Amino acid sequence: MIEVRDLTKRYGSATVVDGMSFTVRPGVVTGFLGPNGAGKSTTMRMLVGLDRPTAGTATVGGRRYVEHRAPLGEVGALLDAKAVHGGRSARDHLLALAATHGIGRRRVEDVLELTGLRSVARRRAGTFSLGMGQRLGLAAALLGDPPVLVLDEPVNGLDPDGVLWIRHLLRALAAEGRTVLLSSHLMTEMALTADHLVVVGRGRVLADAPVQDVVASTQPTAVRVRTPDAALLEALLLRRPGTRVTSLAADLLEVDGCPAPEIAAAAAAGGVVLHGLAPVESSLEDAYLRLTADEVEYRSAAGTAPARSRRTAGGHR
Repeated sequence: MIEVRDLTKRYGSATVVDGMSFTVRPGVVTGFLGPNGAGKSTTMRMLVGLDRPTAGTATVGGRRYVEHRAPLGEVGALLDAKAVHGGRSARDHLLALAATHGIGRRRVEDVLELTGLRSVARRRAGTFSLGMGQRLGLAAALLGDPPVLVLDEPVNGLDPDGVLWIRHLLRALAAEGRTVLLSSHLMTEMALTADHLVVVGRGRVLADAPVQDVVASTQPTAVRVRTPDAALLEALLLRRPGTRVTSLAADLLEVDGCPAPEIAAAAAAGGVVLHGLAPVESSLEDAYLRLTADEVEYRSAAGTAPARSRRTAGGHR
């Protein structure tokens, strides 16, 4: 189990991690989400002793990483797939790591097989593609057969088959009772892999809950309405205070601030034919963007996609 308590990291006047507290429990895959600069990688580095906290604690199995006598057998970490001597072969890299912990050659061959690297085990790591480098980093993380895994963007660079493989692998490891902390910017993949989420922004925890609860907590109240009388229905709905209407297509409206039964009643009263009426279902990506809307440190300029037509009761915009 991973326990983070009041964890803080400052670099001069900049606070990168600001009093974070959360627990990563065995038997589930916990997703670690946040915008660039949110403090995810720094928190993971503090977990494995690469950075020293300014305040607070980060422990694995009740101990700091540096207090474990055989760290590879306690925590498997993949924080930087490029942290490999490029002149060594994949097998030699793993054998060197294994020698530091008394791990036998048989285990090295096992993780080469597990990660799909056996056929390239004699190739120098410096010639590996990004995806192959990620597989080698994961092989190193699994080398000591640890009960805890800390993985920073492990699917980065993998092809679709590799992404599917690592998803099944992580869920299988969690099902064995292991503790898995996984960061990623791929929301769709996180929704398929993680059971629990810790969402952070500007060094603080914004959400710490099961995936479905995070999505439900930001569930929008919008309703999509399909009708051949879209203009008439829009005019009827805009008479209601607080109602906002967005035109998505000639026959499709998105309505905020007015529940579905009241939309149906307004349509019936105005003689408007409805072909469809359904609430807008939120995705993990939608929930994440809502949670972190005010926490993005590096924001791109506005895109060039055409804006939707949106009107609100009492005015236009």
